Amino acid sequence: MINKVVKNAQEAVHDIPDNAVLMLGGFGLCGIPENCISALLKKGVKGLTCISNNAGVDDFGIGLMLKTRQVRKMISSYVGENAEFERQLLSGELEVELIPQGTLAERIRAGGAGIPAFFTPAGVGTEVAEGKETRVFDGKTYLMESWLKADFAIVKAWKGDTAGNLIYKGTARNFNPMMATAGKITIAEVEELVPLGSLDPNEIHTPGIYVQRIFQGNAYEKRIEQRTVTRI
Repeated sequence: MINKVVKNAQEAVHDIPDNAVLMLGGFGLCGIPENCISALLKKGVKGLTCISNNAGVDDFGIGLMLKTRQVRKMISSYVGENAEFERQLLSGELEVELIPQGTLAERIRAGGAGIPAFFTPAGVGTEVAEGKETRVFDGKTYLMESWLKADFAIVKAWKGDTAGNLIYKGTARNFNPMMATAGKITIAEVEELVPLGSLDPNEIHTPGIYVQRIFQGNAYEKRIEQRTVTRI
């Protein structure tokens, strides 16, 4: 069996070049590949196109790479928590493609499934539709959207085995599973790395066939983006 286990995040991202297209899993600050982001910061790779639901915050997640000007383009859905992202967007320093959240998820899923395009009603009649083909089905207008694929997909899971089979925990099972299928090389960082055969096959969310590299991460902050409590 192919040895997919690497020592750490630095080894996992060692061959990511300048101008690469990356998918980074997570929703807000939940389920993000914290260790790999730190390794990319240290590596200093530039000109990245990052596909992620959001752009982190100013001092955490992808926001750290924006701060160091490592990101050339963001393909995202929700970006409202990052002041540096806003500044770079308004100044023209950062290229941005904003996509409805469901469309983003489906474009990534399509990339993993080998489906080059699909039709959706989301975005019809808005700026999202500019330059895109539309068709009418059953009297309703739909917009054609294309797949999204990446040179590297970087995901975060709760538990994984040495063959790359992954289990996500709670809401961290967000964009990670679909991104894991859509990268030429998928890198998985996990909180717990276990021997092959330790996971219940019925509980596996991402089969190891999609994963090329896996390592056990450490020192996860698991920040909460917006803490809301109920007053009694």
